[in-house]
Amino acid sequence: MKKLAIILPCYNEEEILSQTIKTMSALLAKMIKTGKISKESLLCFVNDGSRDKSWDIIKKACLKNPNISAVNLSKNFGHQGAILAGMYEVSADVYVTIDADLQDNPNCIPEMLKNINSGCDIVYGVRDSRQTDSFFKRTTAVIYYRLLKLLGVNIVYNHADFRMMTRRAVETLKQFPERNLFLRAIIPLLGFKSATVYYDRTARQAGETKYPLSKMMALAWNGVSNFSIIPLRLVTFLGFAICFLSSVFLCYVVYRWSIKGTIVGWASLVTIITIFSGVQLLSLGIIGEYLAKVFVEVKKRPLFIVDEKINLS
Repeated sequence: MKKLAIILPCYNEEEILSQTIKTMSALLAKMIKTGKISKESLLCFVNDGSRDKSWDIIKKACLKNPNISAVNLSKNFGHQGAILAGMYEVSADVYVTIDADLQDNPNCIPEMLKNINSGCDIVYGVRDSRQTDSFFKRTTAVIYYRLLKLLGVNIVYNHADFRMMTRRAVETLKQFPERNLFLRAIIPLLGFKSATVYYDRTARQAGETKYPLSKMMALAWNGVSNFSIIPLRLVTFLGFAICFLSSVFLCYVVYRWSIKGTIVGWASLVTIITIFSGVQLLSLGIIGEYLAKVFVEVKKRPLFIVDEKINLS
């Protein structure tokens, strides 16, 4: 029987944590009782610098149940860093990452384990539909996934960070030293045999989402800029296109001057200059974003810093 570690990153989740602990503890106990996993299997809550009472709730749960462990990060390192902290700090045969709000269906975990036992190293939890999302979120999600595919980024459609991985897959993941994390695209790069489990995502039962529009847009840009250089090539193509159009316009100006004299049209000239200036600034902005990522990568700062661990050696 394999030792299973269920990693639950959480940030300001005091309103839902008690229910999460109850639900996940019952699931873990049932899987142990039915002989699907080892008795040493555990839940590991990763407190990602919460400012509410999340850590106090987690500590009390650890004292009551030896199968519950916890990692407290020194500050907020972000959702992706918290996931890695849980997987890297816990020793297990199989790992599951699932958000503490339990919008992803934890009852899929036994089915995921079946795929692992059948020889897979990675099992993706994929949403069956997006009916619980708003129209705006559904539409932008479809556009985003299609954009990533168009840019050549290998990503599992409708998959977030609910997945199961073997120890071999996690150890291989450690060979990827990126500081700009986007695990949804990094995991498929491992190349190991994988499977998919579908589920219906439920609405949040308590608390507020920790992924507002600004964070979603930042994560979306990470997915594009971390795994595709096409935006940089588009800047180059745009430069050539503007040079060509400028040459055509120059020829037109010379032609008009030769037959009719000076062209009257200050407004049109200013408009053209403004457009070209905007394109130049946009191009510099895209290049600057890539340079900023290089700046972060070369510093090789830690992905997370552990402040305290409970029920972990």
